[in-house]
Amino acid sequence: MRPVPVCEVIVAGWTGRDQAQVDAHIEELAALGVPRPTTVPTFYRVSADLLTIAEEIQVVGAESTGEVEAVLVSHDGRLWVGVGSDHTDRALEAVSVAAAKQACPKPLGRQVWAYDDIKDHWDRLILRSYVVSGSGRELYQQGVLAANRTADDLQRRYSGAARLPDKAVMFCGTMPVHGGFRCGERFEIELEDPVLGRSLQHGYRVMPLPSAA
Repeated sequence: MRPVPVCEVIVAGWTGRDQAQVDAHIEELAALGVPRPTTVPTFYRVSADLLTIAEEIQVVGAESTGEVEAVLVSHDGRLWVGVGSDHTDRALEAVSVAAAKQACPKPLGRQVWAYDDIKDHWDRLILRSYVVSGSGRELYQQGVLAANRTADDLQRRYSGAARLPDKAVMFCGTMPVHGGFRCGERFEIELEDPVLGRSLQHGYRVMPLPSAA
């Protein structure tokens, strides 16, 4: 993917199709102090400057984690699909989810697919992520996109139109975590297309900055 101008970055949250599971997860996080969303799904706007294809990001403190997501990129009247990470500050999340998302860069892989090539088997695409630390490389998330709302549904709910505005990027929601939130030195993400036999991959190092002077 060549560099394209981006004017709007949206992070979709609470995108699961099973409303009972979404409600249960909201209550689970509320017990940990995370504020309940006012609408479901929720669309958080973050600065376009946070979007990055770099292989290293800097974050404040050691309590941030990645979230693998399919990412829609609207450009010149066409829609593209990539893989990204909604890296989020978990400590700040207990104060404000919107602020927690705004606090961290949003890594995005360099390669994309044409949405028209995968829209008919969108539900079969697979998301995976891995945390790499001193204890090795561990599977962190895995699931099929059928668990989440479709790309078409999210676009309509956000913009009221069939497609995102031009120069907009949308993170489409993540998968449950295996074994609870874990920070690591590196985060690796993958979007697999088992129908066409291909995958998009990206990885980035996480450099914590001191949280106090």
